[in-house]
Amino acid sequence: MSRKKLPIGVQTFATMREDDYYYVDKTGFALRLIDEGSHYFLSRPRRFGKSLFLDTLAELFSGNREFFNGLVAENQWDWSRRHPVIRLSFGGGVLRSRAKLEEKIDELLTDNLERLGLSATHRSPSGRLQQLIKSAATAYGEKVVVLVDEYDKPILDNLGDKETARAMRDGLRDLYSVIKDSDAHLRFVFLTGVSKFSKVSLFSGLNNLKDITVDSRYSALCGYTEKDMDEVFGPELEGLDREKIRAWYNGYNWTGDAVYNPFDVLLLFDSRLFRPWWFETATPSFLIEVLTARQTFAPKLGRLIANDRLLSAFDVDYIATEALLFQTGYLTIDSMRERGATTEYRLRYPNLEVRASLNGALLDALSARSSAVAEHSSRLYDLLLANDFSGLEQLFTAFFASIPHDWYRNNPIAQYEGYYASVFYAYFASLGLDLTPEESSNAGRLDLAVKFNGQIYLIEFKVIEHSGEGAAMAQLKEKGYADAYRGRGQPVHLIGVEFSAEQRAVVGFEVETLD
Repeated sequence: MSRKKLPIGVQTFATMREDDYYYVDKTGFALRLIDEGSHYFLSRPRRFGKSLFLDTLAELFSGNREFFNGLVAENQWDWSRRHPVIRLSFGGGVLRSRAKLEEKIDELLTDNLERLGLSATHRSPSGRLQQLIKSAATAYGEKVVVLVDEYDKPILDNLGDKETARAMRDGLRDLYSVIKDSDAHLRFVFLTGVSKFSKVSLFSGLNNLKDITVDSRYSALCGYTEKDMDEVFGPELEGLDREKIRAWYNGYNWTGDAVYNPFDVLLLFDSRLFRPWWFETATPSFLIEVLTARQTFAPKLGRLIANDRLLSAFDVDYIATEALLFQTGYLTIDSMRERGATTEYRLRYPNLEVRASLNGALLDALSARSSAVAEHSSRLYDLLLANDFSGLEQLFTAFFASIPHDWYRNNPIAQYEGYYASVFYAYFASLGLDLTPEESSNAGRLDLAVKFNGQIYLIEFKVIEHSGEGAAMAQLKEKGYADAYRGRGQPVHLIGVEFSAEQRAVVGFEVETLD
């Protein structure tokens, strides 16, 4: 298998096919969607290939057979029929007012009118779109295809300004309502975005839009499967640790085949370096602000439980933490089960990149972006390698001392007990270590188990009023948390850590190593 160009940033299907880029064939998914329905909605995280899939649909309905040689669709599509395609994308630029949104819609509709050789006399955005759909169907003698990319971006870009976000939502709702009214002229409709706004708030009346976000048949519609990695990108895998690639970038799941993040994989193949490529491209400050403002307990982030209603609870005025993390790609589905009339989902971090990077960002927020964070994180890794427990005690004592007192005084999050445990956990998680927070056993619930370098560290946190109580170590012993780890042939270290909220410091740090 010969090497090809890496399609980094390429979202045009024709370019992929004409210029010898690697291409993962998604046309089988397209055929199934078209065969089984006509109106669809898909939510996926940013940079997962949604735009490329929409472009593939556009070329398919336009009848451009030359781009489909050797693909699943080549011999399974009626190339004699060409449908007029209307494309709307809100992916470019940032819109900060309703007026700018309407100006953008006008530009998009004008582009479509010119491409299709049509004209419109209506002036309102919804009126022009409706006229465009009817005119296209009449002029071409075929029903129309409508493809909308980044349908929600004008809202998401303004979530920090509720009034503007509501105005954007209302403007888009007016536009999308046309789809329902134009149903007689439509062959196929596909909307994609990052978030899944409730139908009541954004798709009022559009009850024929089928949501395939959590559908086992389309779990791998975006992203790369293990099979794709072997059969398409085989030449790029040479010299790279396959297990490490899985740990870093695989694991996204929408109840079907798990997939790799395509953006990460392509940049890994290009640079040959393991880095949080996706996370670094634009993790929204809004996300971190929400998590800290809600005093989110960091150790619980990777094992949240939500039902189907909660995962859809996404709107300008209320965004459930679980929905925000799931829809933006920072959590994915671990398992699901039916509970009466609802479906329950257990969520987890998709991979090492997200777990380490998100906790690193949280650590920055929890510590007022202390300049000591990076230095201390590096030091923590070295101290664990050396089993230098005295150094560990000094490290965490110095870290809490480095946080400015004004930050403690002005931030309510620092006043609750879980803050200290969150900081401690985020330190370990940001290093990408093998962690099990709040591990349950017959004896109770251990705060944190860390497996690293052939060693096991069992850690218990306590926030106390007086130093020297030894409560954390006493609980470790009394509950017998180490019993489950004995006999594994690995050293087990019990670490009891005590914090004083009043002193804002580590006041107790005991270690005992079991034979």
